[in-house]
Amino acid sequence: MEPSNRSDEVWVLGATGRTGRAVATRLMRDGVPPVLVGRSRERLRQVGATLGLGEDAKVVVADTAEKIAAEIARERPAVVVNTIGDYARTALPIVRACLPGGHYVDFASDLDAMTQLAELHQDAISAGSTLVTGAGFGVLGTEAVVARLCAGRPAPARVRVDALASVAMEEGRLGTALAASMVDVIATGGRRYEGGRLVRSRLGADTYRLTLPDGEAVTSVGGPSGELYGARAASGAPSVIATSTLVPASPVVRALLPALGALLSVPALRRLIVDRLGRMAVKAAPRPREHTWGHAVVTWSDGTEREGWLRAGEAMDFTAAVAAGVAARLVRGEGKPGTYTPGVAFGPDLAVEAGGTFV
Repeated sequence: MEPSNRSDEVWVLGATGRTGRAVATRLMRDGVPPVLVGRSRERLRQVGATLGLGEDAKVVVADTAEKIAAEIARERPAVVVNTIGDYARTALPIVRACLPGGHYVDFASDLDAMTQLAELHQDAISAGSTLVTGAGFGVLGTEAVVARLCAGRPAPARVRVDALASVAMEEGRLGTALAASMVDVIATGGRRYEGGRLVRSRLGADTYRLTLPDGEAVTSVGGPSGELYGARAASGAPSVIATSTLVPASPVVRALLPALGALLSVPALRRLIVDRLGRMAVKAAPRPREHTWGHAVVTWSDGTEREGWLRAGEAMDFTAAVAAGVAARLVRGEGKPGTYTPGVAFGPDLAVEAGGTFV
């Protein structure tokens, strides 16, 4: 049972970053004014002003995951949306501060972070808290297709999902959250499910040239992504492969990935590269394709195969809509205690509500 002294506030952590601002904007549009959390009071006020929050609107200033966790434990918000990134290292103290009764949402796309939260499933059930991980395009955009294809049928033998994001770049710094995600994909190395177990594979070994429903062609490369975890959760298939357009497709680069991954697995070198990448200046650029696509191919033991697509617009817009939609449902008390991916928590139609269309 949720403690009676918990507030009905929705906190957005990292609210001055691109993802945090997008989620806060969507929450305002949905009639859920957020509490903005970040490192700089001045920047939080500036973001609040652009959102239409009053000058006296509450903001929370904290510059580390531990300090944020302390504020959460003291203030007891109903829902926390974590956009600060590096989730394998920042999520656990924040999640534990949400318990009991508080709910948590993040955008984790790496297996370490998602499996860490999965291990808290029983703790969350006991605490009456809902933890939703991977609440963005890649995970929901592919697991929703898998769920639709598998509806009313037994668990398939094999699943492959392809996350084909189209993202517009915003001028500024790359940011620590995105830099950490990029580095961790390479450092973790290839992964897939075989026989129901997560096993190692060569990073970049699974490469597919796909023709999209709108006629464009893209190359998608296998990696250790949250899409892999989401597809397994949505299907129960013992064999799962996940690919993404975010993994380098060049044959030369793919040949170097294992050696580069070994270097980036050294903690000190990882921290240095994440810091340097996060500070790198990025020029504004339009999204490379009109549509973002989630794709799945599902195969059953009798040889039956089904294929499906989810079409969305700009991937960041879709991601913000997913997170805001999940947070709004949680603050209304619609979640079930435990740890889930967004599609498992609220069904594949959540992707439609976020602006996607099944093809």
